Amino acid sequence: MQMEALISAFLTYTKVEKGLAANTVAAYKRDLGKFAAFAEKRKLAVEELTRDSVVDFLSELYRQGLDSRSVARHLVSVRNLFRFALSEEALTSDPTLNLESPKVRKSLPTYLRMEEVDRLLSQPDPSTRNGLRDRAIIELLYSTGLRVSELADLKVADVERRMGCLRCVGKGDKERLVPVGRKALAAVQEYLEKSRPQLQGGHDSAKKAPSPYLFVNRSGNRISRVSIWRLLSEHGRRAGIRARLSPHKLRHSFATHLLERGADLRSVQLMLGHADISTTQIYTHVMEERLKQIYKAHHPRA
Repeated sequence: MQMEALISAFLTYTKVEKGLAANTVAAYKRDLGKFAAFAEKRKLAVEELTRDSVVDFLSELYRQGLDSRSVARHLVSVRNLFRFALSEEALTSDPTLNLESPKVRKSLPTYLRMEEVDRLLSQPDPSTRNGLRDRAIIELLYSTGLRVSELADLKVADVERRMGCLRCVGKGDKERLVPVGRKALAAVQEYLEKSRPQLQGGHDSAKKAPSPYLFVNRSGNRISRVSIWRLLSEHGRRAGIRARLSPHKLRHSFATHLLERGADLRSVQLMLGHADISTTQIYTHVMEERLKQIYKAHHPRA
């Protein structure tokens, strides 16, 4: 089987049979595209790839300036491709079988302090349509801990204002209910009443039906993940937040602040949509580090 055909079949498998999210499939496609280019450059067919070939590929990634975490992710993509090839009998052995993953230094998630959250929420201008929308986006991200793709995919009908929750489709097309705070619901309600109709007016209603998505851009279309990243970065900079602000930092802040105030780990896991509680346990390490800092700062004999 040709490399391009193998990758195409693998991507179809991940999307149709495994039901992986579009972003995950896209990441596989990018990583394996690099691997295919590497093999083509060396004129290696699929059955000619060896353990040394994979090691050379990883070494090239390092030379391109990628860090260990990124290289490890590429190896996971290649390893899954070869496992698929074995199951399809396109290969008789797996070149990555005894290949160790690059050592990745585990870093604790960074999060915002409460005063930084307050400063951030005060940045959008509520007298403008974009300001009302941006404030609703920030409130909802912090109130629910949604991933940026989950937020962008929300539809108006997904928000149950009377019940105080929303329906969200996360990784693996798994649906979950997430509670929403009063302030976030109020911000969303104000956006729906005052801002969204104006943004929806940016399209030609005679030719195009209104978007069902909750958050839209000035053309009345669903707001993109890139736009959400951009607006967060801009408001974060104006709020004086030193490190670049991302949607995931608000997700980390959501989880950390819940645990600081006594929420149990299992509940946080369900709200975040983590399949395995071990993923959520990273936040307990954040709490431990925070306690150590408090101890060192305030105990007279620390």
